[in-house]
Amino acid sequence: MARSIVHGFVGACKTESSQKPVPIHPLVCKALVKWRKRSKYRQPGDWVFARRHSRGEKPYWGQAILQKYLRPAALEVGIEKRFGWHTFRHTYSTLLRSVGTEFKVMQELLRHSTLRSTLDVYTQAITPAKHSAQAAVMSLVFSS
Repeated sequence: MARSIVHGFVGACKTESSQKPVPIHPLVCKALVKWRKRSKYRQPGDWVFARRHSRGEKPYWGQAILQKYLRPAALEVGIEKRFGWHTFRHTYSTLLRSVGTEFKVMQELLRHSTLRSTLDVYTQAITPAKHSAQAAVMSLVFSS
């Protein structure tokens, strides 16, 4: 069942792209299975990250996860810049590009309905890639 969570409300997915299956790496699957085994809520319809008060029937609120777990962990390792969930999407997009992922694959992994949003909004060039591109152009210009 495809569903979406926006500001704590569960509903239908916004676009056809967001309803498609997402491949999950085996390491992530292992971690989720391990978590599920430790969870109090293991029924098929229960959320993997469920709110205690709803007994598995409602998801943990994303902003609460950021405030209670992720931002404090970031501070502990010296990251002081404020970040949100979209920071992870931007980082994932940039990392996909840095390893040479095809644009169409990036679009589908990020669940965008258009390639334009993937390239215009989410992907940034990383410094080593910028240096490599400049070096390549310089070698063309000054090849003699």
